[in-house]
Amino acid sequence: MTRTADHDLWFRRYHPAGRSRVRLVCFPHAGGSASFFFPVSAALSPGIDVLAVQYPGRQDRRTEPGIDDIPALAELIFRSTDVWGDGPLALFGHSMGATLAFEVARRIERELGVTPVRLFASGRRAPSCTRDESVHSRDDDGIVRELQLLSGTDARVLGDEELLRMVLPALRSDYRAIETYRCEGGASVACPVTVMTGDADPRTSMEEAGAWRDHTSGEFDLEVFPGGHFFLAAQQQAVLKVIGERLAPVPAS
Repeated sequence: MTRTADHDLWFRRYHPAGRSRVRLVCFPHAGGSASFFFPVSAALSPGIDVLAVQYPGRQDRRTEPGIDDIPALAELIFRSTDVWGDGPLALFGHSMGATLAFEVARRIERELGVTPVRLFASGRRAPSCTRDESVHSRDDDGIVRELQLLSGTDARVLGDEELLRMVLPALRSDYRAIETYRCEGGASVACPVTVMTGDADPRTSMEEAGAWRDHTSGEFDLEVFPGGHFFLAAQQQAVLKVIGERLAPVPAS
């Protein structure tokens, strides 16, 4: 695997898997960090080499300002490494991360002529489906209420004011990025797309999840799990099973 000067700033590899068949790059949700995918990395290694993206404004990058624009963030991630054409590649994104993974996949295909073996879009409506949302403009209490609704933040963080104050700037920046995002008309990828959604997600309907079909010229399938926006926490084994099954046919590089 080759690296640019920024690779180690943007990517975390928790379980090196040099002889893996395929590389899976994971994109966290709004307010999320690379460590969210530590269990995924542990479960899939060594057969799948998992890289997790670390956005600025959190954890070891907490002193950096967040980036509140999806295309700009996608461009920085795309330019930060040379791994995109280094063997079979898949992308997985949850919530905001699904949209980012889509935008990075578009750049990989357009600029490198490389087609990822699959894009996994989890917990997010299709890029062309928009809602009038403004969580990013709420006060701090309003953002906390959104977190409680989605149940995606550790209750210990929600109850610890000091910790909460540390993550709120990154959350606000991420929410501004995803809530103001509008994809280009006709934007699509050539790679197969697997969509995963919770049957009780208040932020993604079945119709909105199914609309991802319009954003790929490749194969499309939709997997529905019990649960809300963060269904993948309770359904981790089932989610991992889907990832493993979809990537099993990929030949070793």
